[in-house]
Amino acid sequence: MQEIDNWIGDFASLAWGLPLLTLLVGGGLYLVISIKFLPFRYVRHAIDILKGEYPEQDADGEISHFQALSTALASTIGMGNIAGVAVAISIGGPGAIFWMWVSGIIGMCTKFFTCSLAIMYRGQDSAGKIQGGPMYFITKGLGRKWKPMAVFFSLAGLIGALPVFNVNQLTQAIRDILLKPNGWYQEGSSEWTIGIVLLVLTTIVILGGLNRIAVTAARLVPTMVVLYFVCVVGILIVNLESVPHYLGLIFTDAFTATYFKGDSFIGGAVGGLILLGIRRGAFSNEAGIGTAPMAHGASRTKEPIREGLVAMIGPFVDTIVVCTLTALAILVTGVWETTDSDGVTLTANAFGSSIPIVGQYLLLICIAIFSISSLFSFSYYGTKCASFLFGAHRSHYYNYFYLASILVGAVTSLSMMINLIDGFYAMMAFPTMIATLMLAPKVIARSKSYFSSF
Repeated sequence: MQEIDNWIGDFASLAWGLPLLTLLVGGGLYLVISIKFLPFRYVRHAIDILKGEYPEQDADGEISHFQALSTALASTIGMGNIAGVAVAISIGGPGAIFWMWVSGIIGMCTKFFTCSLAIMYRGQDSAGKIQGGPMYFITKGLGRKWKPMAVFFSLAGLIGALPVFNVNQLTQAIRDILLKPNGWYQEGSSEWTIGIVLLVLTTIVILGGLNRIAVTAARLVPTMVVLYFVCVVGILIVNLESVPHYLGLIFTDAFTATYFKGDSFIGGAVGGLILLGIRRGAFSNEAGIGTAPMAHGASRTKEPIREGLVAMIGPFVDTIVVCTLTALAILVTGVWETTDSDGVTLTANAFGSSIPIVGQYLLLICIAIFSISSLFSFSYYGTKCASFLFGAHRSHYYNYFYLASILVGAVTSLSMMINLIDGFYAMMAFPTMIATLMLAPKVIARSKSYFSSF
């Protein structure tokens, strides 16, 4: 297992090298500059669309704008925001958060483009149902000769959409917050029990199809964001005098890498810190990876730019709001310097230190909602990839593979799970970003036409 762990770690490090960093950050900046920051000027309009002020009753699609965003956020607002941020701080220190912010801001524009394309170039699966996502905007936007790139994306998506990281961290949270302190933990059997319970819950929802997933996500996502926000604001109020110091440290440490403990990149610690922040930011908000376009591609709309604007809200909520809340909770409580914990346990220590008795249990509730909602959304993404590769009539077989992976995630190591998903996320990002950059002029032209009416 150690050899496999090392191999997967090497694979993830290679995948997240300079070429992908250039593609995500450089490509994202190119999109921001080429469209002249245009989408950022219409955030209010995006919120109005989300509120349902522009209904399109006769449009193709299965779910509303709000359900599409909720489905996408259900996968992005997950353990990447709790465990992923904790991992970033434990390795990189406060400065890693700054580079996660950079990833999030650039990611807003990237999602605008990718999710606009998901509507512009929707296709049909073998059952005749309307579908969207990178595999479809590659084949319909670039032409059939580019189908191998769409196949590559879908193959990577079969593994990248697996829920092993979320399950792993939820299992760790239940074990460290609930079972061990109360003397209920039994090594081995507890992990299997948690895995089986999650397996049953996920089976009930995902076998109901996209509509059940979307309805469930639309109910869970607002609840989990509000609960988490209230908890962290309470922690910040308790430690109010430390907040300005650590906000400043996030900015200064981003360019000094004083607390960085990872591997250097491009000749220095700052390069390693940038890579760490971008990598964790991409894992958190998934901008440029290609998952969100599959959810937004199912939205009921005829106007691609509207869906792009709605999708743009996702990275802001995910990275700028939720990740920042987690980071500040960890930093102001000082647990990142006083404990050796990592992942979700580090965040739990922060909650426990400022909210006595109930703090860790409140976090456990948030973690459970975050993780379980992610399990539902990721199953949809994997099924769409399977449908593209093997046909809609065979895609349901992927669900059994997906469900089995829940048990694997519950009993394996954190590092293996992070590196496995990171590596395949990188593989998904290459075709998504390449196609998006090639098709960007189409989105820019459509945007100018749409915004000219305002």
